Amino acid sequence: MMDKYYQVVCHGEKKSFIEGTTYNEIAEYFKRYYNHDILAIKVNDDFDDLSNTIKKDCVVEFFTIADEYGNKVYSRSARFILILAVKNIFKNKARLVIQHSQNNGIYFKIEGIKDKDKLDEILTNEFQNIVDNNFLFTHLTISRLEAINYFEKKRMRDKAAILKYISNTYINLYRIDDIYDYFYGRMAYSTNQIKLFKIYSLDDGFVLSTPSIFNPNEIPKKINNSLINEKFDESIAFGKSINLTNVSDLNKQISLGKIKDIILMSEAYYDNQLLKLSDDIASKKSKLVLLAGPSSSGKTTTAKKLCIYLKSKGYNTITISLDDYFTNLKDRPKDEDGNYDFESIKAIDVKLFNEQMNALLNNQEVRLPKFDFVKGKRYFEKEYVRLNKNDVIVVEGLHALNEVLSSSIEKKYKYKIYIRPLASLNLDIHNHIHTSDIRKLRRIIRDSKTRGMSASDTLNMWSSIQKGEMNYIYPYQNNVNSVIDSSLMYEIGVLKTYVEPLLYSVMDSDAEYPEAIRLINFLRNFLPIPSDDIPNDSVLREFIGGSCFK
Repeated sequence: MMDKYYQVVCHGEKKSFIEGTTYNEIAEYFKRYYNHDILAIKVNDDFDDLSNTIKKDCVVEFFTIADEYGNKVYSRSARFILILAVKNIFKNKARLVIQHSQNNGIYFKIEGIKDKDKLDEILTNEFQNIVDNNFLFTHLTISRLEAINYFEKKRMRDKAAILKYISNTYINLYRIDDIYDYFYGRMAYSTNQIKLFKIYSLDDGFVLSTPSIFNPNEIPKKINNSLINEKFDESIAFGKSINLTNVSDLNKQISLGKIKDIILMSEAYYDNQLLKLSDDIASKKSKLVLLAGPSSSGKTTTAKKLCIYLKSKGYNTITISLDDYFTNLKDRPKDEDGNYDFESIKAIDVKLFNEQMNALLNNQEVRLPKFDFVKGKRYFEKEYVRLNKNDVIVVEGLHALNEVLSSSIEKKYKYKIYIRPLASLNLDIHNHIHTSDIRKLRRIIRDSKTRGMSASDTLNMWSSIQKGEMNYIYPYQNNVNSVIDSSLMYEIGVLKTYVEPLLYSVMDSDAEYPEAIRLINFLRNFLPIPSDDIPNDSVLREFIGGSCFK
């Protein structure tokens, strides 16, 4: 019987491989086209495991840590190694709980132990040992009911519970060494590919940090986002108080017809943050409130609602968007691609901003600017404004937290707020919800509604959006007075009803298809929630429509 060969096309090169050749062996042949280890593969229109074998002629696309899809495979695989490391060290005497995103990685706790001395070193050594052992990530497809029974027997009830609410007949488990787990996505080929990592202690937990797509050869520097971590803890505590820890808890409330109560409590928690914030601003007698956060954090609604709370305390507010301080387009610097720069602080007339803010703080009148995006020109309002005794200026914009923006304004006047959806609700004990995923879903819906953009358009822009945030938002997130969590416990169920059809419009030939598929699979874990009961002043209305704030 003659051997059978299949033709593989990659980067325009054609090569024949004998039947039974693994995709990992094929990746070895094509690796010269890539600067990093190949972690994942798409075969024609479907994603596959590198451990599987070629079965037909195909066009393949490989992914590395420098790609968004490959980077998620890397971080997911690192989490599985961490789970095995904790099991090897503590056997069944401790429990790993992954809580939230942190420094391009995860923040986690180990429950059931008292002595944490040098535990970061112990975890690092065991993690490295697993990497060096070069265990394969073995893929196993089993029925959903079998998986539920397995996780219930292993007392992993959070995983069993979420599987009850998805419609898949079969699911994909992965194994390394002697443990199985479910991770909502594919794994790398072997543990030896997860070479770059760092584990360090932080507060009463630990961080596992891995490289980002922007710097795939290095671990991000250690950052102690103390206020953000406190807000995470506060939001997690709120979730526990209303019996919401994992997505299965939310799905249960939906199935019982109790989602209206969850909506009302989530909105009340968000509003209570703004109430406390307005109290703090009033107690400090701050006159200039500066609010910033990454894309789709809900800055506009938050700024407007904060003004209402301040007004309820007897303060009049002057609201300012930093976009109105853009320099005229003809005077604007250009980026490395020759496009007008809207991201850099150099696009802002910092001198004018400082002059006008200081004038207002010194009880002088000014005419505030407005920027005409159609004409690319700035003009000035006809009416003059003055800051009276009980007035507060609320400024919202990308660079609001950058001290360069307000460098000549006395610190005693300023109150800085960082806003971001923190996603304190997790999929299960080992799988958190990425904070960026909430923002991405929000942005896709808003771009479609207000800008006529497709999901593919938004996904294509996301890397540049993140790059801007890395440069202009995150470096200043620690130098603030307060942090606002703009996520709502119930919101992904609502977003699902709006964004799912948009994601299905991404074609399999599109470069954004892998990310669209990942998000579609992610959304399958949530039962849909209608938007009827969402109040018109909700931050969620900023994205799905129907907001009372225009």
